[in-house]
Amino acid sequence: MSIFYAFVSRMRYIDRWSLMKNNRKENVMEHAAMVAMFAHCLAVIHNKFGGNVNPERVGMMGLFHETGEVITGDMPTPIKYFNPEITSAYKQIEKESEEKLIKTLPKEVKQEVGDLITGGSEEEQKLVKCADTLAAYVKCIEESAGGSGEFKEAERATLKKLKKYESKEVSYFLDHFVSAYGLSLDKLSSEIM
Repeated sequence: MSIFYAFVSRMRYIDRWSLMKNNRKENVMEHAAMVAMFAHCLAVIHNKFGGNVNPERVGMMGLFHETGEVITGDMPTPIKYFNPEITSAYKQIEKESEEKLIKTLPKEVKQEVGDLITGGSEEEQKLVKCADTLAAYVKCIEESAGGSGEFKEAERATLKKLKKYESKEVSYFLDHFVSAYGLSLDKLSSEIM
């Protein structure tokens, strides 16, 4: 018996943005699904600009990118990055958590599934990191559009972080997809009618 997928499924019980007043709670599993979609899209865009990655693989890496949090929980950003020692220690704990979970996989799938969690080329990992930040940015936009002033500063800081990546893929995504996230359902619907 492997506990891997039962354990990873518990991501849905871990709330994100715990220090912020949310209009709508977001759990780690929802976030991971958003990152997976965005990572896949960024990989497709990356390939259009001359890259050569497998978008489905990058998307799955995005889906598994928070796997360690089923053991560690979601550490709020102000705490995680409070000082270099805390950041380093937390990253080590996350890594050990991922490795412990991978060890629970049956040998027939351990290599392939484990590699989605801890592997990947630098290029693939960068696309997932960009997608992770994009998902945080979209959450901030949605919360701000819903009237939560709590997310305004996080929105500014996250956009600044996205621009620092100097990524053609991120710029394309921001230019083509992000502005729709502030729209109401009626406005979104009017675009397809």
